[in-house]
Order: sequence, then structure tokens, then C-alpha cells
Amino acid sequence: MDRIRIRGGRRLKGAIPISGAKNAALPLMVASLLTSGTLRLGNLPHLADISTLATLLAELGVDISMDGDAPGGGHFGRVLALTARKIASTTAPYDLVRRMRASVLVLGPLVAREGVARVSLPGGCAIGNRPVDLHLKGLEQLGAAIDVQAGYIEARAPKAGLRGGHIVFPMVSVGATENLLMAASLARGVSVLSNAAREPEVMDLARCLIAMGAQIDGVGTDTLTVQGSETLSGATHNVIPDRIETGTYAMAAAMTGGDVELVGAEESHIESLIEKLREARVRVTPTARGLRIAHGRGRLKGIDVMTEPYPGFPTDLQAQMMAMMSVAGGAAMITESIFENRFMHVPELGRMGANINVHGASAMVRGVPSLTGAEVMATDLRASVSLVLAGLVAEGETIVNRVYHLDRGYERLEEKLAACGADIERIKG
Repeated sequence: MDRIRIRGGRRLKGAIPISGAKNAALPLMVASLLTSGTLRLGNLPHLADISTLATLLAELGVDISMDGDAPGGGHFGRVLALTARKIASTTAPYDLVRRMRASVLVLGPLVAREGVARVSLPGGCAIGNRPVDLHLKGLEQLGAAIDVQAGYIEARAPKAGLRGGHIVFPMVSVGATENLLMAASLARGVSVLSNAAREPEVMDLARCLIAMGAQIDGVGTDTLTVQGSETLSGATHNVIPDRIETGTYAMAAAMTGGDVELVGAEESHIESLIEKLREARVRVTPTARGLRIAHGRGRLKGIDVMTEPYPGFPTDLQAQMMAMMSVAGGAAMITESIFENRFMHVPELGRMGANINVHGASAMVRGVPSLTGAEVMATDLRASVSLVLAGLVAEGETIVNRVYHLDRGYERLEEKLAACGADIERIKG
């Protein structure tokens, strides 16, 4: 099994290109199930989760091929063509769905287009239970009959198919919003999604669906109104830059006392993070190509952070912020309000000398002068990258195990950091 070795103490300096957003790319790929036309997606990141979903979509009947390079070439120009002329199967099997929870997003599009879908329950997750109840209740409000048995969700629509409805989410859910937005695009009549998620990834999906012919109002607000269409067409769409990758590298630059330009970063997508970085004495400056992150005067300052649905502080940046606060001056209180069990990186940071005490959903972080390299174990995607950040500033050598988590969400992480001066390498297992 691969590991990552880091020798800390080097200041990051240079430019890091920001890849396409994984969390936007996945629902966009699933949207190919809604049309017999070809959906061309540019700026797709090369990640394990993308490959996993491509395997599932191929099993459902989607023809997938590389379609040349968009302007810019290389990883950033990667264009994937997805064509679902005919759905070959309406079953998403456990062996594929268990690898990635986002696979449940095929449920809405399949029942909307074919009138039937059988999708494995995704099961639990290392960062807490994330039930699919909101997906199922929403589909029922669109006229689907739902049955859960033998570990599978079976959804059927009457002969007339899905119909419009008013769905009020009791809590904000990105996945449920995306699933039902796609389903509503092919439902008869008007659907209203209230208390919908407003994340940039949801807006990106909506814009793509509009390019495919869907009629959607309220994009960017918490109320989406969808006039269902009988059919959708193919389209060409570029995936937005990854705001979580942007935030991760921004904190890496700040922690190491660096000066890094994040090329392709979208400032408007991370305003809550930028506010916190500036509060912690980090200089954030827009550039012609993205954002420049530079360490300000003196030591980083401890700040309080609470995760919230967008436009609040992202839960996917909580672990990275905790790593940064572990070497900041003073104390910081970090509160996780989205997922339970998302402090599993705390013991591993503690092995490196961090002073962190967890009290329920909050963690008190008292900054230490320095961390010490150690052998640590990754538990999930964002926790694993927080250990990499800690390793960048730790004295001595840090070995991060189980880095397959990283490969799910960070494209060429070692290469990007090494290009800015980090002493980091992958050790093949």
C-alpha cells in the first residue's frame, strides 16, 4: 500500500494549478443518464472517484471516451464524452456503490428516464452516518414508489412517470438537492425545491442542466423551480475549479510561511475561508490568474471556526483548518455542525505534538511552537490531507499511511507541492 513521506520545514513558493472540482464533476457525469445525446465535460480531474463512477455509468449503458483536450491541454484540458443512447441496466450494484456514496446520485436520473431504478444502499461512512432518507422522500413527492429491501433501494414511477411536486428539505443536503434536481428535470409539470443547497457544485449542475435544455429558475438561491422537460439534449460544459483543493493549498501556503499563487482559483466560491484566513493574519490577494496566498507578519493567529452549509465555512476544510490552528498562536475553537465523527484526525495530529481537546462537536486547539514528524494513519479524504499539511511544517520526517484516501480527491498532490519546494514523495507499497 502506498505511503507519502514528507520532510518538513520548507517554505512553499511558486504556483499551484487548481484542478476541476471532484464534487461538481460527479453529479455532472451522472447527468449524462438524462439524455440520449452526448454530454462533453471539460476540466475533469483525474481521481479515483471519477474512475469509480465511470465504471458504474458504463455498466448502466453510458459510452465514455476521451474527447480531446480543451484549451490549456494536459490535466486541465481533459474532456470526457458521455453518451447514454440507451440505458442497458437500471441496477447499480453494491460492489460499485459501496466504494463511493455519490453513486446514489444515479437513482433520480434512472427512475426519471426509465421509470425504474434499483440502487444499492451506500452504507455508512468513516465521517459519520449520511442517510439517503431525503433522496427517497423527495422522489416519493415526485410520484415514485419506493421500497427498500435486501440492501437495495427500488424506485418505480407509475406509467405516466414522475410528476412535479413541492419538496421542502428539512435540512440542507447537497446530494439530495442534486438527485432531485436531475429527477425534476424530466418530471411532468413544475417542481419546487425549497431549502435547497446553494453550494457552487449545485449551481454548476444546474447550469449544465440548463445547457441541456432544462428550465430552472432560482439558481444560487435556496429555492429552485424546475419546469420539467420531456427530453433533454447533449451539451458541452466545463467543471468549476475545486474550492476545497483551493482552500487546502491556501492553508498549506499559510502554514509554511509561503507565498503561492493558486492558478484558476475562484474567489467567490471560498469567501468564508478567505475571511477566516485574513482573520488569522494571512494575506489573500486576487491576481489575474487566481489568488495569491502569502504569510502575513508574525505568527498565525488562533481563530474560531464553525462549519455550516454554504455560504458558511465548509466541513470539507475543517480538518485542514485544525492542522493550521495547531501551529498558530493562542487558542482556537473549531466546531463541526455538519457530520458526526469528523474529528478522527485529532489523535493522529496529537501523535505529531498538536494540543487538541475534543468536547462533543467542538475541539479546542492550543497552538504549539512546532510539530514533530511521526508515522500517522489517514482515516478519510480530508483527514488525510490535514496530516500532509501538518507534515509540511513538522520537524523531521512524517509518513502518512493509507493514502488511497488522498487519491480519491486530490489530483497529483505530491507533484503540485513538490513544484513549490516541499520535500514530499510517494513511496510505492
